[in-house]
Amino acid sequence: MNAHSQSSADPDTIRRRQTLMKLCADATTRELETGLAALGPAPQHQIVRAPEIGLVMLRGRMGGDGAPFNLGEATVTRAAIRLSSGEIGFSCVLGRDGEKARLAALIDALGQRDEFLEALDARLAAPIRERLAREGTVKIAQTAATRVNFFTLVRGED
Repeated sequence: MNAHSQSSADPDTIRRRQTLMKLCADATTRELETGLAALGPAPQHQIVRAPEIGLVMLRGRMGGDGAPFNLGEATVTRAAIRLSSGEIGFSCVLGRDGEKARLAALIDALGQRDEFLEALDARLAAPIRERLAREGTVKIAQTAATRVNFFTLVRGED
């Protein structure tokens, strides 16, 4: 096992990649483009797997612990990119957006390099987190506006 494969199995690296990919999933293609552009020119990389569109089967369980059943299919797009330094980034995004899958794979690869972590967080992740927080606040306010309080009137002694 080489040093590169050991570092990619590090729990901190795995958690960082998961967090970054969660943000990529919630981001728009435009946000990913803008965030990457803010980092400057992309390092040399090659496409290992060009964006491919396919289907995945969604499985569900009644009550969370019932027997599994096939709920339906969802369209996904996947991609893989290798940086010239050897890191490989993968992505699988819902929908048919090949550009988003390609950008997310590049971000995953860059996120494995220590020198890109701070810039990725400041220029890519922070604006996405801020937008998601704003949208969450709006959703909470909209939900609160439709809240109904039920109460029971008690009749006199019967």
